[in-house]
Amino acid sequence: MEQETMLKEILHALKLHSDKVDQRFDRLEGRLDRMEKKMDGFRVELTETQETVDFISVKTLQHEKKLRELNQS
Repeated sequence: MEQETMLKEILHALKLHSDKVDQRFDRLEGRLDRMEKKMDGFRVELTETQETVDFISVKTLQHEKKLRELNQS
């Protein structure tokens, strides 16, 4: 009978430990999800910044070309 009680206590302790580990993984998954959303936001901002830089570069080249043309006239 004592062995059965010890086995039940061990199983109960393992169950408690398992629940704790599950909670930690759940919290970790939540944190990872939030980080992924932040990274997605950074990617969008980076893409927009690259597009802006491309636009400004094209406009700068156009203005430089016009200035050269005006200088040659």
